[in-house]
Amino acid sequence: MSSNWISALAQLEQDGTPAVMITVVEEKGSTPRNAGAKMVVSAQAQFDTIGGGHLEHKAIKICRQLLEEGRTQPRLERFSLGASLGQCCGGATTLLFEPLGTNIVQVALFGAGHVGRALAPILATLPCRVRWIDSRDDEFPGTIPEGVDKIVSEFPVDEIADMPANSYFIVMTHNHQLDQELTEAILKRGDFGYYGLIGSHTKRKKFEHRLKAKGFSDEQLERMTCPMGVAAVKGKLPAEIAISVAAEVIATYNAAFGRQKERTPLETAVIERLAI
Repeated sequence: MSSNWISALAQLEQDGTPAVMITVVEEKGSTPRNAGAKMVVSAQAQFDTIGGGHLEHKAIKICRQLLEEGRTQPRLERFSLGASLGQCCGGATTLLFEPLGTNIVQVALFGAGHVGRALAPILATLPCRVRWIDSRDDEFPGTIPEGVDKIVSEFPVDEIADMPANSYFIVMTHNHQLDQELTEAILKRGDFGYYGLIGSHTKRKKFEHRLKAKGFSDEQLERMTCPMGVAAVKGKLPAEIAISVAAEVIATYNAAFGRQKERTPLETAVIERLAI
């Protein structure tokens, strides 16, 4: 990927990768970069520069924190380069941090059976980036929806570690033993935003019994949604189940997005000035 922030931003958007754009909005005295300088930071990389040194190191750390917390609102920070950061410039700079694509929900969908094939296209129309995982290549349809990555893996459980924090996990495989192995790995990880397991109340009770025997706590088990989907939808057709599950996913991420911090008056003023 290009080190230029404009090219990098376009590629990150295409890939559905959340990032934070840093803009120097104010400079006083001697500073590494002038107002208007930008860089982009994702969870794994950074592109372009706002001058390097301790200022940039601290700015990147703030970006990663915003991404980890799933923040969506902009944030302003003022830095005294000499006093607080020990840089020789000695001036002061104000940075605007703008989370981009953080409203995109990262979803791991396990299972390419009838319900999985009905659910994946629906999730593709939502603000979701989907990794669709199954060990059986021939179960996937010939055309994979845009925004969905097809993952054929002999060891689906290993794919859990590749998902970022606050991901949504949906398990609907053809094998109860695999469902349980996936459940154990997801619950052990613990940093997910949602975990749904397809099945009945009877299946849940069986899983709870087995998981408690392996040391899982009541608090961990409460985070497992099973049965999943909107309870009022009683249909059992794959499309009906898929719509019900998608509705629950929407309700979950809408609730999470609604908890974000409001902009301060200063942040609002700066953003409006930049938009002119």
